[in-house]
Amino acid sequence: MDMVSALEAILFAAGESVPVARLSLVLNMAEEEILRAAEELAERCRREERGVRVLRLEDRLQMCSAPEYAPLITRTLEQRRPPALSQPALETLAIVAYFQPVTRAYVDRVRGVDSSYTVGALTERGLIEVCGRLDVPGRPALFRTTDVFLRTMGISELSELPPLPDLTGGEGVEKLQQAIDELQNGVTPGQISITELDGTKTPKE
Repeated sequence: MDMVSALEAILFAAGESVPVARLSLVLNMAEEEILRAAEELAERCRREERGVRVLRLEDRLQMCSAPEYAPLITRTLEQRRPPALSQPALETLAIVAYFQPVTRAYVDRVRGVDSSYTVGALTERGLIEVCGRLDVPGRPALFRTTDVFLRTMGISELSELPPLPDLTGGEGVEKLQQAIDELQNGVTPGQISITELDGTKTPKE
């Protein structure tokens, strides 16, 4: 059995990201071999100018349509373009991306305003998700970014985000704003932009 073709079949049928560990178990291959097979499949798709691409999203793999065909797909499926993210939403998304996992209270403290609505909106769009509960009274939810966020930013893992300057001192807000601007400008050509959307760290509370 051609393992590259088998991987292609699984990712196509899944329709969503699949953990590399799961693929390793099913295909009886080491995770390193799975990643090499994914690279070969991705290269085939590019070389043969297929209409699909293979993405690596942290420790998961996913097959998606080639970005250059996005306009045709949108017209064919009659998908409406969702409204652009507001500045508060971008601020909140940047905070979660750089400091995850975080509670909503932590986001509130950094932004200086209540972020309940914004956190809910980002969750509905699939850009962030609940990943656990903080072990303190009230057990507030912890949030992290999702595979949708990685695809939106055109990156494979969080380490590829633009570096965040030291936020200590009076220029913290300005520095965070610069990071937000870099996030907005960092989407590679052909990728879905953040305005077109429908790791283990110490939790921030």
